[in-house]
Amino acid sequence: MKLSILDQVPLTEHAPTRSAALASGLALAHDADRLGYHRIWFAEHHNSRSFASAAPEMMTALALERTSRIRVGSGAILLPYYPAQKVSETMGLLSEVHPGRVDTGLGRAALNDPNYAAKIASLVQEFGTNHPQPEGEPVGGIWVLGAGGSSAPLPGTLGAGYVHGHFLRPVGGEAATSAYREAAAQSGHTPHTVLAVRFVTAGTEERAHELAEALLLWRVRKDFGHDGPIPSTAAAASYQWSAQERARAQERSQALIVGTPATVRAQLLALAESHGADELMLNTLVNDPEDRLNAYQLVADCLID
Repeated sequence: MKLSILDQVPLTEHAPTRSAALASGLALAHDADRLGYHRIWFAEHHNSRSFASAAPEMMTALALERTSRIRVGSGAILLPYYPAQKVSETMGLLSEVHPGRVDTGLGRAALNDPNYAAKIASLVQEFGTNHPQPEGEPVGGIWVLGAGGSSAPLPGTLGAGYVHGHFLRPVGGEAATSAYREAAAQSGHTPHTVLAVRFVTAGTEERAHELAEALLLWRVRKDFGHDGPIPSTAAAASYQWSAQERARAQERSQALIVGTPATVRAQLLALAESHGADELMLNTLVNDPEDRLNAYQLVADCLID
């Protein structure tokens, strides 16, 4: 089971400025390389008060220069915003400098783009020709990210990899990953299935749930229009939850794996098996970068040989 990281480069009460959040994200890339993670990707968010990474291509370039082994990429470039040529030239440049280490993850979020499939097809063809990848990686290092399932067959027909966002939609993923693998088989391609999961872990069950409470507070407040940094556990402990917020937190907790490392390991492996995933891409959102690094360290100790 390969283990990877999706970093949204969060703003937190501990690191409230964008410069601090970006520095923390780049430090995480260095640590992920050291811990044996297979890849680290950076997300794309615009006009956000929660996340600092608006340009995953730039974060990829900076992280590549700070690492030596780990694959680095975008998770994802929001393709409706850009011409395929721009993505090709930017990520292709990085692939020339760091051959065999660059991933190009593509997504569309809720954006409409009638040329989305054609853009992906052109990028798979170009990168597959000009940027061959090591064995075990999809054609050209191209990945398609999805959560609803509608985009799952497309990468299968093209030879690209598919990443399913369990942390965005925790139900229906088995059907999506199955549709991807079926499309790959019918097209004669080897499937590469990744499941993106959000988790919280710590040395004790109590501490893990304290951290999860703070994460859920951030998520619920964002749902109700308050976009802001990830709060501390102290702020979450003193917060006066409304009944509506508590109900939403319960709903949101369905997409979150919480517990000690042994508990989290068991749940992660069960999810990977049920989705037919070759790889788990992990995401955690906590206030203190030390708690975040500790979480990734604990999971690595359990799952990386």
